[in-house]
Amino acid sequence: MRTDNGMFRGIDPTVTLISKILIIGFVVVCGVLADKAGALFTEMSGNILHHFKWFYLVMASGILLFLLYLMMSRFGNITLGKDGEKPEFSMGSWLSMLFSAGMGIGLLFWSVAEPMWHYAGNPFSVTSLSEESAQTAMRVSFFHWGLHPWALYIMTALGLAYFSYRKGKPLTIRSALIPLFGEERLNSWLGNAIDIMIVAITAFGIATSFGLGVVQMSTGMERLFGIEVSIGNQIIMITVISMIAILSVMSGVGRGIKILSVWNMILSLVILAGVLLFGPTRYILHTYLEGTADYVQNIVGLSLWSDAQADSQWQNWWTAFYWAWWLTWAPFVGMFIARISRGRTIRELIGGALIAPTLFGFFWIATFGGAALNYEHADRKAHEAQVIEQQLTGEAAEFKGGDILLATKADSTQAIFTMFDKIEETSGASVSTILSALATLLLITYFVTSADSGTLVLCTLSSRGSLEPPQISRIAWGVMVGAIAAGLLWAGGLKTVQTATICAALPAAILVIMMAISMQRALRDEPVAGLNQNENDDVTVSTV
Repeated sequence: MRTDNGMFRGIDPTVTLISKILIIGFVVVCGVLADKAGALFTEMSGNILHHFKWFYLVMASGILLFLLYLMMSRFGNITLGKDGEKPEFSMGSWLSMLFSAGMGIGLLFWSVAEPMWHYAGNPFSVTSLSEESAQTAMRVSFFHWGLHPWALYIMTALGLAYFSYRKGKPLTIRSALIPLFGEERLNSWLGNAIDIMIVAITAFGIATSFGLGVVQMSTGMERLFGIEVSIGNQIIMITVISMIAILSVMSGVGRGIKILSVWNMILSLVILAGVLLFGPTRYILHTYLEGTADYVQNIVGLSLWSDAQADSQWQNWWTAFYWAWWLTWAPFVGMFIARISRGRTIRELIGGALIAPTLFGFFWIATFGGAALNYEHADRKAHEAQVIEQQLTGEAAEFKGGDILLATKADSTQAIFTMFDKIEETSGASVSTILSALATLLLITYFVTSADSGTLVLCTLSSRGSLEPPQISRIAWGVMVGAIAAGLLWAGGLKTVQTATICAALPAAILVIMMAISMQRALRDEPVAGLNQNENDDVTVSTV
């Protein structure tokens, strides 16, 4: 229960204290016993992905189908708030914020690296490093960053927004489960346990992504300013970004986070325009059109493909791992989307957050990944010409990859910067340094946005769903997230926490399914679903 006075004023002391004790204790164990803990959680996460891969595939596809049903059904017109209530944010600001929180930083990192890895080899292509594997690489990359991850985010966001804004319940995960367990039971130890688990998963997910992303920022800073890639410099970066994030989260969603998110979108469009203008424009546009159509044609097969015959580890490394990773981010991103979606209808939330970011993500991957693949084709043709001219044989005649693929295999953080070098080399325009600087700046602002929105979610959870948590709580959680990332980076425990977080994806998946069932039960109580006050002033909405 949230207290109204004393040192815990405005927060739930039970959830806050227990979650922080568990988080700090776990971080210490992962730091001190990094090797042993890493081996344990690597084995656990591997076993979970191996035995429950089918469950993740069915669950993610089932949630997507359920959301599409709600969007097209009569329930789509229900307002996430009082009937006739207007959205808090404009459509542009809303889309910018949800994209920044949901995909921004990961997509920037993997938009070149992932197509390169699939180009080098995937289970759907007969040959690697070929036109066939290039097409498959885009198809698989689109699939991993398409509708399924956004469906997991939106299911959480929809449940939270519906029960909070329409039913008047606190903005917490436990509120979305009331039709299943009852409000009285969820106000006891069961609800506290759920919130504590979500707080821990959210804190670790943000901290590990924070720490791992700083590694890529270090690569950009080294290329631009010659700053050495070292643990000390990376911790300085974490400290600076944490301070900026704390200032942003203290200013609230309507100011700091909104402004940063709009800035992220503007800067993203500038970089996109640069790559599109100076890169292989025609190939990029064709790749976007072809890749989108290829994705639509193959989405059902990819959604349920489980590699039953070969039963290789590829899907555990990619699809199943991605679904598990998205699930660990679903509470954080879902709650943030819910926080900014008051006043929108169910159809607007699902359609806007599902389709618009997916199409933009496809264009981003087609632009960056497509440019990289085009340069790989050119390098392969140049190599083949050299083989014929110099009559090379044996190992010397084998094409092992162009500049971007070789850089990706050596260090995935180098992929996007090597691609910028190829743009400069082929276009003759001195744009590599400019694009690298903009990408590094975008990495920083995306991280600030993820850190401050994540901190706001942690504060909301620890204050039992308050939309305006105390400032001291915002500062405390902001400092803690940065400290976790810095401490784990210093002790070498980031990989350990990452694999441990994947283990937490299984209970998170069960929670998402229960939220879908709970949502369906609650919607059946809507007496005239599909009409709002603008259409029928006499509509009466029942409470849960």
